[in-house]
Amino acid sequence: MVEKGNISVREAGRKGGLATSKSHGHEFYEAIGHKGGSKGGQRVRELIERGKESESGRRRY
Repeated sequence: MVEKGNISVREAGRKGGLATSKSHGHEFYEAIGHKGGSKGGQRVRELIERGKESESGRRRY
C-alpha cells in the first residue's frame, strides 16, 4: 500500500467513493452501469469471437 502524507491511497479512494455516492446517489451508479454494460458487453463478445477464430486455426497440445 502506497502512502502519501497521513492518508493511504486506498483510504483516499474509499473517501472519494463515499463522497460521490452521497452527492450523486443510486441512480447515478445505475446509469453509468448501463452505459458501461452495453459498451463493454459488445467489446467482450467481439474479443471472445476473435479468440475462438484464432484457436480454430491452431492445434491444441
